[in-house]
Amino acid sequence: MQLVHNEIPREFLNVLPEGIKFIALHGRNFLVVESVFCPQGHSLRVDTVKIHGEPAVHIGVRIGAQEGGIFIDSFWGSHNKLYDFIPGESEAVVEAFCPVCGASLMVNDVCKAEGCGGEAHIQMLLPGGKNRVLVCGRLGCPGHRLALQAAPGSLVEEVSAINYFGTHIDDFFGGI
Repeated sequence: MQLVHNEIPREFLNVLPEGIKFIALHGRNFLVVESVFCPQGHSLRVDTVKIHGEPAVHIGVRIGAQEGGIFIDSFWGSHNKLYDFIPGESEAVVEAFCPVCGASLMVNDVCKAEGCGGEAHIQMLLPGGKNRVLVCGRLGCPGHRLALQAAPGSLVEEVSAINYFGTHIDDFFGGI
């Protein structure tokens, strides 16, 4: 799983929300999701699984009749992940939930990724519950964005558009 670099706007450092950190790795700058929570306040980051050296984000999912967990890379815009099962449907919309308490992580929000238009998103709350990470719930869609209260919309859109596809963009596991 190669991590391909994209530039982070310097202005974003002035409005960096709690729960996201700015790190330098091999001479390049990245954003890392440091803490995200379910609606009941359970942490979705786990120390037991690391991707690119950072603890992964762990969510439970249902895809059709299958249920299991996904460990998602914490690097903002990376689409690397590990499944603890083999999903059988490539265009399905997942139903995501907290692996601790079972609370739904799903919200209605239209995906802005080109060609998607999906209306189901996975919502993870940053510390304080006012800022959020939203990920399109359609398998294979790379749509994701930040919803931040104290940042200019154009800057948030620029950061939300960052994608680090690495080596797996065209495969079945390209989106969530």
